[in-house]
Amino acid sequence: MEEAVIKSKRFPSIRTVRASKNISPSPSFQPSSFTSWIKENIRKRECCFYEKGVREDACKCGHPKTDHVDEAIKPDNFTGESWNKDRHVREVPTDAFGDISFGGSGQKTGKYARVSTDTSPEILYKLLTEQWKLSPPNLLISVTGGAKNFYLKPRLKSMFHRGLIKVAQTTGAWIITGGTHAGVMKHVGRAVRDHALSSSMQGQIVAIGVATWGIIHNRDALVNPEGCFPANYELDIEGQGRLSCLDNNHTHFLMVDDGTQGNYGVEIELRSSLEKCISGKLLGNRESSVTIPVVCVVLDGGPGTLNTIYNAMLNGTPCVILEGSGRIADVIAQVAGLPLFQVTIALIQQLMKKFFGQEYENFSDCKIIKWTEKIQYIIQISHLLTVFRISEDNHRDVDVAILQALLKASRASERLGIESWKGQLELAIAWNRVDLAETEIFTEESQWKSSDLHWAMFSALVGNKPQFVSLLLENGVSLKDFLKDEETLCDLYRKMPGCIFVRKLDKRVQRLGRKPQARPGRGETTFMTHVSNEVRHLLGSFTKLLYPPADMSCQFEMLTEDTSVSLSKGSMASQMQLRENNMDAQGNPDRDLFLWAVVQNNKELAEVAWELCKDCMSAALAASKILKTMAEEESDADEAEDMRELASHFEDHAIGVFSECHDNDEERARKLLVCVSPSWGRTTCLRLALEADDKSFVAQSGVQALLTQIWCGGLSVDNPVWRVLICMVFFPLIYTGFLAFSDSPDPERQKPLSCRSRLVYLYSSPQVKFYWNVVSSFAFLFLYAVVVMIDFQATPSAGEMLLYVWLLSLVCEEVRQVLYDPDGFGFHKKAKMYINDLWNILDVLSIILFAIGLTFRLTTELFYAGKILLCIDFVVFCLRFMAIFTISSTLGPKIIIVRRMMTDMFFFMFLLSIWVVAYGVAKQGILIHNDNRLGWIVRGAIYEPYRIIFGDFPTNIDYAAFDLDSCSMNGTDPLKPKCPVLNENLTPAFPEWLTIIMLCVYLLFANILLLNLLIAIFNFTFQTVQDNTDRIWKFQRYELIQEYHSRPAAPPPFIIFSHFYLFVRNMFPIKASIISEESKSKLQMKEEELLSWEALMKDRYLLSTKQKKNQSMEQRILDTFQKVTTIADRLEREEETSSAAVVQRLAGLEEQACQSAKALQWIMDSLKSQGFAAKEAQPPTWSAADESTETLIDPSEKEDRNHVSPSAPLS
Repeated sequence: MEEAVIKSKRFPSIRTVRASKNISPSPSFQPSSFTSWIKENIRKRECCFYEKGVREDACKCGHPKTDHVDEAIKPDNFTGESWNKDRHVREVPTDAFGDISFGGSGQKTGKYARVSTDTSPEILYKLLTEQWKLSPPNLLISVTGGAKNFYLKPRLKSMFHRGLIKVAQTTGAWIITGGTHAGVMKHVGRAVRDHALSSSMQGQIVAIGVATWGIIHNRDALVNPEGCFPANYELDIEGQGRLSCLDNNHTHFLMVDDGTQGNYGVEIELRSSLEKCISGKLLGNRESSVTIPVVCVVLDGGPGTLNTIYNAMLNGTPCVILEGSGRIADVIAQVAGLPLFQVTIALIQQLMKKFFGQEYENFSDCKIIKWTEKIQYIIQISHLLTVFRISEDNHRDVDVAILQALLKASRASERLGIESWKGQLELAIAWNRVDLAETEIFTEESQWKSSDLHWAMFSALVGNKPQFVSLLLENGVSLKDFLKDEETLCDLYRKMPGCIFVRKLDKRVQRLGRKPQARPGRGETTFMTHVSNEVRHLLGSFTKLLYPPADMSCQFEMLTEDTSVSLSKGSMASQMQLRENNMDAQGNPDRDLFLWAVVQNNKELAEVAWELCKDCMSAALAASKILKTMAEEESDADEAEDMRELASHFEDHAIGVFSECHDNDEERARKLLVCVSPSWGRTTCLRLALEADDKSFVAQSGVQALLTQIWCGGLSVDNPVWRVLICMVFFPLIYTGFLAFSDSPDPERQKPLSCRSRLVYLYSSPQVKFYWNVVSSFAFLFLYAVVVMIDFQATPSAGEMLLYVWLLSLVCEEVRQVLYDPDGFGFHKKAKMYINDLWNILDVLSIILFAIGLTFRLTTELFYAGKILLCIDFVVFCLRFMAIFTISSTLGPKIIIVRRMMTDMFFFMFLLSIWVVAYGVAKQGILIHNDNRLGWIVRGAIYEPYRIIFGDFPTNIDYAAFDLDSCSMNGTDPLKPKCPVLNENLTPAFPEWLTIIMLCVYLLFANILLLNLLIAIFNFTFQTVQDNTDRIWKFQRYELIQEYHSRPAAPPPFIIFSHFYLFVRNMFPIKASIISEESKSKLQMKEEELLSWEALMKDRYLLSTKQKKNQSMEQRILDTFQKVTTIADRLEREEETSSAAVVQRLAGLEEQACQSAKALQWIMDSLKSQGFAAKEAQPPTWSAADESTETLIDPSEKEDRNHVSPSAPLS
């Protein structure tokens, strides 16, 4: 069946059948859709007419006879014909494709396919991008040169490897080579290998090898009609003979088949077509006028490489020649830059002889003339030729030379002016090479307007290129103009990469049943409304919407269109509020860009945008709040951790800016904390820090100083506590100067505070309110204790009635705390905040217990039970009383430690209970027989083992301590436990040795092991929390200050009158006074001045941070490494230069010695002619020196050969 299917196809080879039997691909690894696509689109070529060639048992196609099917060996259609490649080679579906695995260390794998020479380049491009899932390139690097192994100097080799990988990594380029393990392809493969082994950069280098199928050694291992997943390929260098092995460091292989074997260069035409096809694709697969650029990099090479360079330049492809790589590359490098008339045939012959060595003997004069013509043409197109010279380009790498060659070619194109610069900038952005943009594009020659760079800004933002964003901002891009159109911001959000914010935004849109552009003309506004609602959810309900909803925008437009309509005071107030909200939401591009970067958790872009924000401290704290909220809702643990790290990073920024502000001006720094930020929902920095749980920010001395100022209210913070306490009782002392006030005399009006103002400042101070509530709490607990111990009668006494009224005032205060919402949290949020506080939980518990106890107490049957509940409730009230110590800097942190230790002890009790129950049940079962009294069972199994831990040892486990009178024989006495099992002589029958051993083991584990473990846990908790307790206490201190700041001045039970007043005032609200436009203008000017000062302090903070970073140990090590590398490169270059100079000087000395020898010989001949005969034998002649001198003479001095005219036609 298998043979029938194979023969039905057009003359498949026997090799295919043989390979299909040897290799059986695993179905689990074979993608059926990929195999089907390959069979439909990819072909191979094979010989269908066997004719004996030069070699015995081999066809003229180069394949042996065994590789031909019977129809090819005895064809009926080609009888009497001679073998012809065009007629007797046909296309059939390919039989070699899939994954290729190279043996050895590393287990390198790649993709491969055998393709026909007539395969469409479009099909190959689809194979690469759609089937092999390669991202379209931003650059195509075609590396060509010597196909045989050649020597590269270590420095040039290192620079080539490093530069090639860097340009491929940073630009997302494809590297195309010949794909075999020899010559320049081997160097490219080693560069890819070095990157994979040593580089920490992410992303795979794409190295595509386009090789000839007929010259590949061990290609039979790649053949299988159904594909190989994978095919195990052996790299056999020694046994390859005239063939070549594939390079194991390339990632993809296209093996071009023309039906022949042993012929090199078959792939050249298809490779050129593929490169041309790729170069015609638009850059980035988007609407762009720039196509994918192609560059040719040349190392070494022979005449074939010269043809490749020539054809590439004919097609407008720039070429980079590496000087020092050998042969034709060095020949072109030597003549590049020379005037055309100096590039003669003689010079080319001399250079060919120098760089090609013995290979030069095989070159005919005709070939050299043709090559000279091509070299002249190459150097004539200077904008497409770049020569990388180590001696000159020591400050730039190969990657810079490659990219500069492309930009140089782009500048010489037909486009002129801004269009040319735009194309170069688009290339630089696609490559993400900001260094090239700085040096090559943003120069004095290019004149950019802000509007000309908006497209580049959008591309850099969407492409996540923060360095380009900074560069564009430095070169004239105005964010205000860029984000002037709301559609731009909408497009940024729509093209945001997948993240939790995008998912939440999609859910919100779907939940509301709207599409972003459901209504014509209002699509962007509707979409930004969804964004605004989601951001408000992340920030908190206490903030206002950052972007106005659609209906508000419509109302504002209507109000601005008709200003002649007379309005009432209420309408005027609403109009002013509407205008204020609209103005707050508009005209803040810095905030918009920063928010866009933060919600996608992009640290680099957020950092760039934050540096532009005027309201930088609020922005950093808002980012911290948003990121922490998203981290709580993120399901991916790694992503959530990244969000928390970024939130901490921006909290550090806020701390740094505030510290700089506080060191410069303490009063202004405090104003910044409470200044309302229009950009962030009309909230304050302090509120954002508290909601974001930024404990480190709140713990700063400047923030604590503000809290202390709020705590003291109108009183001076310098007042001792004892003076405040005395004035609380003897208030007339405040008029004598005994107590200082924060607003003593007004510096402008020079008026002292009035008597009423002093009195109000004293008793409205949160500090004084707290002290009065402490006194009230003491009095309440004292009254409570008197009632439950002394005055608890069947009919409530006056003291007990006062206690009930007192508790009623406490209940009213708790209700007020839940309903009082000046920050606009909403009832749900406020109730959640109330329940999350431990002290509020104790308040609610104490009130509930008191209500139940009071209900029981008022009934005759449950009177005593009610008293018991009220006594237990007294314990809860005493625990609640500990809240007064939280204000103390000494006891406050200790309360936090106690709370943490209580949590540890709660979980420790589970471990302890196992030992208690285990020992108690075993002891009770051994000692007591069938006791049916539940109370005494619990006492014996749980209570007694628990008491043993504290040293109260039982007497019934030891014969010596046993007392028969202390127990009941049958368990009938309810006041005595049941006696243990007794013998006939009324002595204990239990095994004494066992009970004593059990007690010892129990004491060993419970008293020594577990209790010491508890102490160790407490010690660890103390050490861990001790460093943070001060920070946590300072953060929680605000809650107490806020509670008493909003609390009525009167303490319980008199506070009930304040509650009555608040109730009446809420029932009959007073209209708020309207602030005049002049006052608003002055206030706005002060806010602008404050924000400008904050921006200045931010710049100072960034500068100091940069200086600290430069002085850090890591930066110093990096700088030292760079300096050492530079020095090493310079020494290596000087060594090469010096060695060349020494050779030149030695040659000069040799020439001078030859000339001196000639002069001496002439002197000797002259003396002989004058009759001065030599007395001694004649010294050796210098004929050898003469010959050596002749070899040093430049051939051009011996004969003057004509050079080819530049305008001569190329043959």
